Amino acid sequence: MNKPIIICVDDDHTILDSLEVELQNFLSNEYLIETASSGIEALELLTELLEDNCQIPLVISDHIMPGMKGDELLKRIHEISPKTLKILLTGQADLEAIGNAIKYAKLYRYIAKPWQSADLLLTVKEAVNSYHQEQKLAEQNIELQRMNQVLEQLNREQAQLIAQLHENENRLRQFLEAMPVGVGVLDARGEPYYINQKAKEIYGKGVVPDITAEQLSEVYQLYKVGTNRKYPTLELPIVRALNGEIATADDLEVRQGGKVIPLEVWATPIYDGKGKIEYAINTIQDITERKQAEAERQKFIEELFELNCNLELALEAELELTNAAKQFVPNEFLSLLGHRSLVDVKLGDQVQKEMSVLFSDIRDFTTLSEQLTPQENFKFINEYLSRMEPAILDNKGFIDKYIGDGIMALFSGNADDAVKAGITMVQELTDYNQYRVKSGDNPILIGIGINTGSLMLGTVGGKTRMDGTVISDDVNLASRMEGLTKLYRVSLLISHQTVARLQYPTDYCVRFIEQTKVKGKSKAVAVFEVFDGDDPKIKDKKLATKAVFEEGLFLYYQKVFVEAKKRFQVVLKLNPSDTVAQIYLERCYKQLS
Repeated sequence: MNKPIIICVDDDHTILDSLEVELQNFLSNEYLIETASSGIEALELLTELLEDNCQIPLVISDHIMPGMKGDELLKRIHEISPKTLKILLTGQADLEAIGNAIKYAKLYRYIAKPWQSADLLLTVKEAVNSYHQEQKLAEQNIELQRMNQVLEQLNREQAQLIAQLHENENRLRQFLEAMPVGVGVLDARGEPYYINQKAKEIYGKGVVPDITAEQLSEVYQLYKVGTNRKYPTLELPIVRALNGEIATADDLEVRQGGKVIPLEVWATPIYDGKGKIEYAINTIQDITERKQAEAERQKFIEELFELNCNLELALEAELELTNAAKQFVPNEFLSLLGHRSLVDVKLGDQVQKEMSVLFSDIRDFTTLSEQLTPQENFKFINEYLSRMEPAILDNKGFIDKYIGDGIMALFSGNADDAVKAGITMVQELTDYNQYRVKSGDNPILIGIGINTGSLMLGTVGGKTRMDGTVISDDVNLASRMEGLTKLYRVSLLISHQTVARLQYPTDYCVRFIEQTKVKGKSKAVAVFEVFDGDDPKIKDKKLATKAVFEEGLFLYYQKVFVEAKKRFQVVLKLNPSDTVAQIYLERCYKQLS
């Protein structure tokens, strides 16, 4: 199948080449990037690709171009390929042009030039995801129609089968006579209608005419097992079947003179073509031999139970030891190494895998711990960690190690699992702080950093002592993310590598914080704040000021400090507690001084 195609249109070849390279690298060759330097060339390219049945999820166009402007081009594209999403990418578009693009071209988004790379790539990812979701929905509708047709065909075949069953009624009677189990039938009035040869042998009689359902137990000598009480009529499986039940019983016996025959009975209703119960049929099995076998089996089980008592005690002791080992070496760690038991682990075992790493730490723990006795320290740490652990386990992660008050956790699934765990930890901290305040203690703050990348997971140590560990620059980057939470005084930071691997990035409250250089890395790392776990009022304020805040960041990094300062002042007026905006405002003043 041909790869989907994204078309980029700009009369500036330098911008066009840059855009093509940036998208190609970001999309990892999952899409083809085609370019056009004018509106006319773009329309010709689009028509040619559609004739070849190519998928075109997205068109990214400049606005000011010779011959045909971007809003007119996107309108024409919408007329030709309405399912294709459109992004207007320009620094010169006016409100009228944007309005036209939205009204006539169903514009997906407008992004100002020069663009912010993270914003552009995230928008492209959201756009192609939206396009493919629409494609999947259309395919599902087609499949639903096909299934309805199949269902109609099955209904027709069922009707034919019912007709055939009526035609084979005589054959069925012959079959019932040949069955090795007893068969009895009552009509809708509860009167005996048919009894096969095997049932006659069990009951000692066949169909007795002119009796009612209330007389069945008396006439056929049906008793409750081990009693002298006749089997209650309403509890007989065949009578229950007349009321629409599929019923069974194994507590019923027939008495013929001095002979007692234990029975197992199955009964079911038989419906006519209109869904009305016409008959009830039951099968009767003589289970004398089974009862004898069950008695022998019970005796054997009792003997076996006595032999197994010591074995169970030994197994319980082994299980307790295994469960104790799990507290020190998580099962997930063993599974990633390909082992089922701790005894299989060897020094030097290792595996390379893409994972998300989460670091968390309590703010100013050293100062706090100095005020506590050793016993109070351990009580506090264990109380805190026991509240954080479920947030990690419930989101498919596992704790690699505790580092004093800190936690290092690993997630081998989606990056979303790690982010959801971090959000849950922040929310759980809110509940914990309420408990601390009620107990007369001061609330605490934590910082959480998350990064996603390729890790080496394995065992290190010596002959008498070894430990599991994770080795990678990406682990250090996760630790760096956690460290930056102290600088910006926020709860949860994640790297651009984690953002890029989120399945549904728009499900989270995320904003760009900075580009930072990390020790040992030549390229800057983009840092994002996730504030879903913030107090709802603070969260709403950050959402309300997100666009202005990110404009301020863009201007700051473009060194337009006067305009950047104005944006951060607007943010702080609406949200005075925004520590990140306060830090950037101070940086603007410093640059302007």
